[in-house]
Amino acid sequence: MPPAADRTVLSAESNQALGLAHFAIDFMGDEPGKRGEPGPKVLERTNWFHTDACLCGVSAIALGTNAPTVLRREADAYRASHKAVHWAKGSVRGGVPVFGSETDVEVEKAVVANGAAVREWDSNGTNFGFSAEREQHRAGEFGHNDFYAVPLAAAQLRGRDGAYALRGMVLHDEIRGRLAEVFSLKTYKIDHVVHGAIASAAVFGAMMGASPEQIESAAGMVVAHAIPFRAIRHGHQLSDSKGASAAISTEFAVLCVKRAMMGFVGPKDIFRNPEAIFNLMPLRMGGAHPDAAPGMKAGKRSPFDLVLSRAGDDFTVMGMHFKLGLYEHQSAGALQGLIDLVGRHPHLLDDQSGDNIEKVVVRAYEPAFSIIGDPHKRDPHTRQSADHSMLYLASTMLRKALELHAARKGASLGWKELMLGPYDFDKKAIHDPLTRRLMDRTTFEHGGPEYDRRYPDGIPTSVLIIDDEGQTLDSGLVMYPAGHARNTTADLRGILAHKWRMLGSLAVRDPDALVRRFSSLQDMSERDIASLYDFEIQPRPGYE
Repeated sequence: MPPAADRTVLSAESNQALGLAHFAIDFMGDEPGKRGEPGPKVLERTNWFHTDACLCGVSAIALGTNAPTVLRREADAYRASHKAVHWAKGSVRGGVPVFGSETDVEVEKAVVANGAAVREWDSNGTNFGFSAEREQHRAGEFGHNDFYAVPLAAAQLRGRDGAYALRGMVLHDEIRGRLAEVFSLKTYKIDHVVHGAIASAAVFGAMMGASPEQIESAAGMVVAHAIPFRAIRHGHQLSDSKGASAAISTEFAVLCVKRAMMGFVGPKDIFRNPEAIFNLMPLRMGGAHPDAAPGMKAGKRSPFDLVLSRAGDDFTVMGMHFKLGLYEHQSAGALQGLIDLVGRHPHLLDDQSGDNIEKVVVRAYEPAFSIIGDPHKRDPHTRQSADHSMLYLASTMLRKALELHAARKGASLGWKELMLGPYDFDKKAIHDPLTRRLMDRTTFEHGGPEYDRRYPDGIPTSVLIIDDEGQTLDSGLVMYPAGHARNTTADLRGILAHKWRMLGSLAVRDPDALVRRFSSLQDMSERDIASLYDFEIQPRPGYE
């Protein structure tokens, strides 16, 4: 257990919104014993997640995906006209750029455009809301590393260096990750991006010099004025709103900070407010502990204590997971199971038509079964629906294995070789005849209580393949697939390097140089940070 001085506990009976503001200001300050002092492993891991996010973003822009294109066009209409912002002291520029530009635009417009680009592929980092140390802090809420544009923008506005920007990124991941451990938004059909929006208000405010009360106001406005629901992710064919949800919520969070710093006073003490989501939803829809319910109704407490790390290696980013390609994170166990099975039983691939495979059965836990096993996703027609379809994801990876085995019999078929990329989700791929035949042979089942109880510690999944002779081949239970924070066997650095090169090659002529550009933030000067996004993105028209 980390020393007490390395963490802060905001009790359920306290004003956690104000406490969060004080914690964020101290974390971004300079006072020893109060400032954020994450260890080298934490800084390295956050650097990796930042690089991963940026490569996802610039490749989505290069291929002309819709939401980033629209939001970049919108941002360009809000060019910054001043040398410094008027709402904060100590700024050195009036706006910040979008990816691949040197033109400054209003900060909230840059944040929404860059955030949407990062999230477009649904391929950047993921958290599952699980504390290995505290059993009561395993709410299992999702979240993603979509928000690095916020601390980066603040560092650019203030003329600060890479170490300062990186510390802000660690802080953002810490706040949203710890909130995900203690409050399940999805239980109440609320989109997971709310935790990230609250973190954005705290981090951006602290980095821009807001007072604790101003940050409290901004967080109150975020929760009281702009709660997105999971309607964003429901339906036969998902829309741009799915990928842009985090960006849109964060745009509002940044605006709330600006308004608070100009004098607007938002709702105070939002976590204890009986009419705000944290108390209202558990009281009305179930989930409130009987001992806590009276205090929640009276506005005297929230449903949870919040534990935040200040120093050392016990930061929530260390429990976050990498996606090794484009796929919904709940499917990682199934993809690992498929890779394991075709590696152990290569005869499954000897007939390129797939006729050696009679049936595929995937079993997993809730909420995976409901989210990517939704009957609406059995016949995806858009990329946003295809990457949320277990049948499509598993069948596409299996189709790639069949094709590669036919071309290079005996070649290795691991994560690098079978990695799902953007062109596995274009219109041609979505309607590929072999993929569709494999989907028809695949079923997705709920594994029941034995699977459910193992989440969110792992991603409990198993894959069965019945071959053409009736033999059943079993992957066994997959808990920690490659990319999972508790996986100890995969060459994570090597697989990520392959992913980054794949995505970078879609956007620039020299992908290795682009990877280096985004890496090692802690060594970057103020000038390096100011021009971090000033590079040319090569467009690749024709992607649909």
